[in-house]
Amino acid sequence: MLDWTTCQAVENDPAKVSGAWVFRGTRIPVASLFENIEGGATVEQFLQWFPGVSRAQVDAVLEHAARSAQAA
Repeated sequence: MLDWTTCQAVENDPAKVSGAWVFRGTRIPVASLFENIEGGATVEQFLQWFPGVSRAQVDAVLEHAARSAQAA
């Protein structure tokens, strides 16, 4: 499991989406990005489907996940 505490693009709050990690300022779970990509969606499609998420947030999440995978 990734440690999201050091990624500024996300937040978690027990009052939002049962405490799941979400894109900061939204109720959109970070997991939805990975689920959509795994399902064949592009980042551009994800951004169209979830307009509350910025490209910078997606880039930060993907970069964080890549760095975490390299460290493992």
